[in-house]
Amino acid sequence: MGSHATLTVPTPDRMGRLGRELAALLRPGDLVLLSGELGAGKTTLTRGLGEGLQVRGAVTSPTFVIARVHPSLVGGPALVHVDAYRLGGDLDEMEDLDLDVSLPESVVVVEWGEGKVERLSEDRLEVRIERAIGDTAGEDHDPRRVLLTGIGARWEGVELAKLA
Repeated sequence: MGSHATLTVPTPDRMGRLGRELAALLRPGDLVLLSGELGAGKTTLTRGLGEGLQVRGAVTSPTFVIARVHPSLVGGPALVHVDAYRLGGDLDEMEDLDLDVSLPESVVVVEWGEGKVERLSEDRLEVRIERAIGDTAGEDHDPRRVLLTGIGARWEGVELAKLA
């Protein structure tokens, strides 16, 4: 089982704030799996996570380097930010990144990891970001629907709906 929540996130600023709020729930060893179409807000959410975890370095998309490690500035867990977009579904490629070594002492966030990293941990937070259906307000107001699913014993009793 676990915990579930569905949130409407109206702006990129609010997506960053959601990341900061989510960071308060995260601890070393957590695996966060982000999915959503290109431009959905995965990196914006991760930037907020980095701010909330108070890590060093600008959190940007790691598409070309595959993974970036952002050490904590305050003695907390490091943020390991992975972009699995260019990796195939081959588990060997994911194992080459040694994420299982980083996982116990870090918060590992994997963009585009659906179907690729679930076996790293029985406990994980899955975050799916979708464009809100039926919105016609225009480019300056492009809300997202964010589905949070905590999987495994780690997420039992965690009230993700409080982030709404």
